[in-house]
Amino acid sequence: MTRAVVICPGRGTYNKTELGSLSRLHADKADLFAGFDLQRLKAGQDTLVDLDGANRYSLARHTRGDNASALIYAASYADFLSLQDVEVVAVTGNSMGWYTTLACSGAVSPDTGFNLVNTMGQLMQDSLIGGQLVYPIVGDDWRPSPSRRKAVFELVAQIDGTDGCTLGLSIDLGGLLVLAGNAAGLDAFIAKAQPIDRFPMQLANHAGFHTALQQPVSAAARGLFDVGMLTQPTLPMIDGRGAIWWPHATDLEALFAYTLGHQVVEPFDFCRAINVAAHEFAPELFIVLGPGSTLGGAVAQSLISSNWQGMETKETFQTLQSAKPFLVSIGRDDQRSLVTRKQPL
Repeated sequence: MTRAVVICPGRGTYNKTELGSLSRLHADKADLFAGFDLQRLKAGQDTLVDLDGANRYSLARHTRGDNASALIYAASYADFLSLQDVEVVAVTGNSMGWYTTLACSGAVSPDTGFNLVNTMGQLMQDSLIGGQLVYPIVGDDWRPSPSRRKAVFELVAQIDGTDGCTLGLSIDLGGLLVLAGNAAGLDAFIAKAQPIDRFPMQLANHAGFHTALQQPVSAAARGLFDVGMLTQPTLPMIDGRGAIWWPHATDLEALFAYTLGHQVVEPFDFCRAINVAAHEFAPELFIVLGPGSTLGGAVAQSLISSNWQGMETKETFQTLQSAKPFLVSIGRDDQRSLVTRKQPL
């Protein structure tokens, strides 16, 4: 079978085009979603069935942390269950995708994983401390630009050192940096950074994830969960530092501390996680779970950053991808059938 690394997406991947995808793509997983919805009903939240089956997509409703997180987890985990004819050699994810990674690897049960992601989404939404924006550090050719990266971090440090401003790295996505901070810090960056197309772009309903601003959320989560929710993973996991958690050799206390500590309040290096996956596990495929397909570009840019398989630019990536696809985004209709089984009639 084909060796594959599975990649779980984070926030911002269930959008207008994904509305209705749970029922459309996963009619055979109604029992799974019903279990998740039982948790939602007990918490007084809208069910996945109602959210996914809405007549129209609502930015205010569907991008809320307490709704978006649940929809994304459900879609991603359902996609993982649909994989066929691949040998999953490792699992990783971006930001919120770490919680899905835990479930896919067997470190938590599906229901516990949903409870975790649903609770974290609710805590984030209730507090909404700070915000996030996105800014590119590569050009249209995706060629790494150390000088642009250096300039962005210098500006971030300058703003963060200004009275009343908080700003720092949230997520390294390879060709894009996600920055997080308070309103003053974000506004200062938007005012001072060189405009590039639609960037800097502020993200709706996003808090200052992966920064010290989330200390209250981390503390609240540690009070609601304990290490008993974890079991030994059956698949290797790569976290947001590039560290590998091995099956049958994982310190569960350390995993708990990372998941609700470092992972919440420190930057998430998705680029490094992808590079570790590529070089330590030698996969033939990188499979990006749904919903959506926006994370595919970040995976490609991360691989380019380390010159994987000689890739230096977007053009060389496209040449290799055309010759023999190695990056599969399940959220794309033209790629889904490459690695998933058909639904039963």
